[in-house]
Amino acid sequence: MAMAATATHTMSRLISSPKPLSLLSPKPLRPTLLLTSSSSSTLSLLPLNLRHRRPKYLRFSSTTALKVTATICVGDKLPESTFSYFDDDDELQTTTISDLTAAKRAIIFAVPGAFTPTCSQKHLPGFVEKAAELKSKGVDAIACISVNDAFVMKAWKKELGIGDDVMLLSDGNGTFTKAIGCELDLSDKPVGLGVRSSRYAMLVDDGVVKVLNLEEGGAFTFSGAEDMLKAL
Repeated sequence: MAMAATATHTMSRLISSPKPLSLLSPKPLRPTLLLTSSSSSTLSLLPLNLRHRRPKYLRFSSTTALKVTATICVGDKLPESTFSYFDDDDELQTTTISDLTAAKRAIIFAVPGAFTPTCSQKHLPGFVEKAAELKSKGVDAIACISVNDAFVMKAWKKELGIGDDVMLLSDGNGTFTKAIGCELDLSDKPVGLGVRSSRYAMLVDDGVVKVLNLEEGGAFTFSGAEDMLKAL
């Protein structure tokens, strides 16, 4: 009788217990510790379901303003330099500053990089669009220079579908860019541009710089075709 009473009492406890009995101790939930960048530098406790967030990707824009100082200035004669390009027969050719500017009026402009947004959408297309108007005002040659190799410049020209009104010239080793002091160091950018050319546009008459519109870094404010038209 005593054993029966004990068994009945135990069964009654199991049925009436508000919490199920388990042989394993449940693991406590651990909140995630996140260090917040507030002025108090405190630790915030956030629920577990807030731990997984999409990362914020770094974005590079060729309009990033970086202070530059050129060694070339108005009144200076451009240093001799050689550029490469592919002609219509897909043959690699070269030209020089003398070829472009001797006894001629030329517009030479530079971009930080082929295929970059501002260069492809605004700077180069602007000169292509205004090429005839510029030449009607006495400009003999228009050349775009970039610190890219000739293969990249050929592919860029094909991608944009432009003709020969504007020459796309490769200063692949940055020789000319360094000689005129227009290097733009973008080595700290995540896209791996390295050292390129600052954006500028110049009017050159018989090798001598008459107008120099040099932008801060990759900004695009006064080195476009319209600006050069106003300077003529």
